[in-house]
Amino acid sequence: MQKKTSIIFFLFLIALTKGYSQEIEALRQKIDSIANSKNAIVGVAINGIKTNDTLSINGQRHYPMQSVFKFPIALSILSEVDKGNLSLVQKIDIKKSELLPGLWSPIREKYPEGTTLTIAEIIEYTVALSDNVGCDILLKLLGEPQAVENYFSSLGFKDFAVKINEETMQNNWDLQFLNWTTPIEANKILLTFYENQNGLLSKDSYDFIWNIMKGTKTGKKRLRGQLPEETIVAHKTGWSGKNKETGIIAAVNNIGIVFMPNGKYFIISVFVTESKEEIETNEKIISDISKVTWDYFMTSNR
Repeated sequence: MQKKTSIIFFLFLIALTKGYSQEIEALRQKIDSIANSKNAIVGVAINGIKTNDTLSINGQRHYPMQSVFKFPIALSILSEVDKGNLSLVQKIDIKKSELLPGLWSPIREKYPEGTTLTIAEIIEYTVALSDNVGCDILLKLLGEPQAVENYFSSLGFKDFAVKINEETMQNNWDLQFLNWTTPIEANKILLTFYENQNGLLSKDSYDFIWNIMKGTKTGKKRLRGQLPEETIVAHKTGWSGKNKETGIIAAVNNIGIVFMPNGKYFIISVFVTESKEEIETNEKIISDISKVTWDYFMTSNR
């Protein structure tokens, strides 16, 4: 009797696994259909709560991060805060000379003559509003951009590189490719720090960064574009602009965690590169992929 029960259970597991495989393959086909219909290279990584709910498309390709790297920069700063080397209430003087006109900066718009902000305020500007001036100030506090890469390398993240700051990146199109990651690695970073594996962040730092990520103001037409309005998405965006000579957009990115009404969540990173499409089309690629992923997790009751 026990042997018969074991066989039945084994056959049940096989059937269940086959069902999962067919469902995730159907999602893959939908994403392929979205991506292949456009003149762009699209990289996707998706992780659900269950190991079966994982897929990637061009997931190991290197993509320029652009402003996506501001999330890892903030995590690097918070690591220093938790070590006692920095403090979130520490005040930083921002000189008028640092408010470079060529950089996107809500800080400069609000304080054109310079100002003094706490590190907490600078992180919020940098992540939630994607402020480039704030980003480079945080990198100065770390010593150099490479410090971010070194920190993540020490944690075992290998498909991740940070070599330059925003000022350098915005002044030379070709150099943006020095700051890169893969969709799979981006998901791994999100998962590792959201689950706070090995207590990487203190409770205060953890609550601080994830509240900011949930309040990100950029990319309203990307991951969250077609989701129910009340959906909480903790995310970070990136965008390269269009090359004036070639008409190519090197990066329209969005990585994040999407929280569902049933209390579960899924992690998703979408990178669009080498695109000859307009920005609106690239953003719709991301929102379309996010929507079919949302539908997959909602209808499969995962």
